[in-house]
Amino acid sequence: MNRRSILQFLSVSAFALGMAVSAPAHADALENIKKAGVIRIAVPTDFPPFGTVGIDMKPQGYDIDMATLIAKDLGVKLELVPVTSTNRVPYVTTGKAELVISSLGKNPDREKVIDFTDAYAPFFNGVFGPADEKVASAADLAGKTIAVTRGSVEDLELTKVAPATANVKRFEDNNATITAYLSGQTQLVATGNVVAAAVDERTNKRDVLTKFIIKNSPCYIGANKGEAALVAKVNETIAKAKKNGELNKIAMKWLKNALPADL
Repeated sequence: MNRRSILQFLSVSAFALGMAVSAPAHADALENIKKAGVIRIAVPTDFPPFGTVGIDMKPQGYDIDMATLIAKDLGVKLELVPVTSTNRVPYVTTGKAELVISSLGKNPDREKVIDFTDAYAPFFNGVFGPADEKVASAADLAGKTIAVTRGSVEDLELTKVAPATANVKRFEDNNATITAYLSGQTQLVATGNVVAAAVDERTNKRDVLTKFIIKNSPCYIGANKGEAALVAKVNETIAKAKKNGELNKIAMKWLKNALPADL
């Protein structure tokens, strides 16, 4: 590098440093929300019971109730932003919403682009059945009949843990699996908690109560990268809602089951 190049490099570096020092501090999202008096939260409207549109054409569901709880705790107005599974993360990264509450699972790829709060909702595959079936673990499946959809995640996970004496009956689709359970062909059913909640809401033929979890993948709230204050505040809200029972009420309302103890 010649003398002229060195001088140019030093000049540009000094200018950049000066700009960095003199640039105004960037207000964080939590501060902006409080100043505006409103929080924009992205929610689903096509994935019951987490989010759907009611007969009054207004969004309703687990995620909508969670969003309402956060806005109330912040003391600001709630603006719901409907999203799909494909655009829910981009809506946060592009500033169209401050938070996304959309049955969002946490994985390494998503953690590269957004930050996550603590878990707020259970999302799992498990074994379900009526109250009189005393089943609390895989070992208790010995001698029991369990309906499951062939090749599903719950089928694969159940196969790993079920004792040899368990009678696992595999069906070709979810409808056949649920029908087999509701008609009494099997004592139990292995499925997802969302499916179980939907079935429990639509029929009174048999209770669909959680017996134990096979595979756990809870839901988290997403925020843009670097918004530590907002994430911390939402975590406070989640913790308080768990402690005072508000979150359990939401779970019972939409999932028809209490929150798991380890959520």
